[in-house]
Amino acid sequence: MKTLIIVLDFVLLAPTLFYSLYLAFLTLLALLRNLRTFNNNNAKIRRFAILVPAHNEELVIDKTISSLKNIDYPQDLYDIIVIADNCSDNTAPLSAQKGVNVMERSDKTRLGKGYALRWCLDQIASKRKAYDAFVVIDADSVVSSNFLSVMDAYLEEGAECIQCSDLVVPQPGTWSPEMTRVAFILHNYVRPLGKLSIGCSAGLNGNGMCFSGRLVETMPWNTYSRVEDLERYLSLALDGIKVQFAPEAVVYAIMPSTPKNAESQRRRWEIGRFPIIAKYAGPMITAALRKRSIMIFEAFIDLITPAFLNLSEITIASFVLNLAAFASGASWLAGLSLVWGSALLLQSFHVFGGLRAAHADSDAYKALLNTPKYALWKLRLYFKTILKGDDKAWIRTAREESK
Repeated sequence: MKTLIIVLDFVLLAPTLFYSLYLAFLTLLALLRNLRTFNNNNAKIRRFAILVPAHNEELVIDKTISSLKNIDYPQDLYDIIVIADNCSDNTAPLSAQKGVNVMERSDKTRLGKGYALRWCLDQIASKRKAYDAFVVIDADSVVSSNFLSVMDAYLEEGAECIQCSDLVVPQPGTWSPEMTRVAFILHNYVRPLGKLSIGCSAGLNGNGMCFSGRLVETMPWNTYSRVEDLERYLSLALDGIKVQFAPEAVVYAIMPSTPKNAESQRRRWEIGRFPIIAKYAGPMITAALRKRSIMIFEAFIDLITPAFLNLSEITIASFVLNLAAFASGASWLAGLSLVWGSALLLQSFHVFGGLRAAHADSDAYKALLNTPKYALWKLRLYFKTILKGDDKAWIRTAREESK
């Protein structure tokens, strides 16, 4: 029995400790990284197409378009294109009233953001309208005024694919979006900021992405899963193309204020990863070894790293059980208890060190008090998904009127 317990402990402990060290390492690098400053007087000559995929977004599209129109960049050098994708509301007319280009798509079989993007890019190509780069912004977002200037600077340096800081609009006092905000800070800012120091790919988050015109022409959009951004990032990595992180530019997503409205989004993020892991894990590790590529290997590690909250729950439960058994007389568990405790400390460093690296406000720290409530909500969501089954359909996140 003693041997069995130790073996089971190690089976869980080895990967947990590895992931904890990985996250702590990236956090340390992020803490040591200084952001760049850009000279706004630099010549801005690139022409951008800002694509806004929108499916029934009449409640939020106005605020998004207004934000894009206020970007500090010559307005004759960028076009805003709203892709009204299978809309049955007033998304298209409202967007047209704001004076932007609207492309209406109707296809009841090819559903999802990936198909909408490919259709739009094909339409632009067929009209032979030339753009130096394409930007993708979600329809429920606001962007920093320096967005295109930063993209222009990175493109000037040779970047082909860029991901900006993809964060969440603060909603102090509402636990669900605030916990998501903390998660975004750690996953979408701290991790890619740490990767900058080791020359690895930042990953794509679906919002605030920029692709050079050359990349779009030579590698057309071809990912259509529920997590099309993750799949695009992995396919680019396999071809040796790095996603450059641009932390100086920010896009803020507006998260649902109620847990119920956030369920479909969270289910898509959590469940949608599993088929992608099954599809890409083997090719990623094989390519990393064959090409001796640190970038591809890191992308593989990033792919298989479990959701941070799930990792922490396993660590806390194992630490408490080992510690309780040790206190009850199982002295042979002293070492394992110590290692589990070390993994927990590494994860704590990822959270608090990460928030510090991101210069997070006090409300982000306060949001951590809701971790138990958030963990229970996710657990219920998993059970509901298991009981209901995964119908593999793309489901749009419920929207709430912009304030």
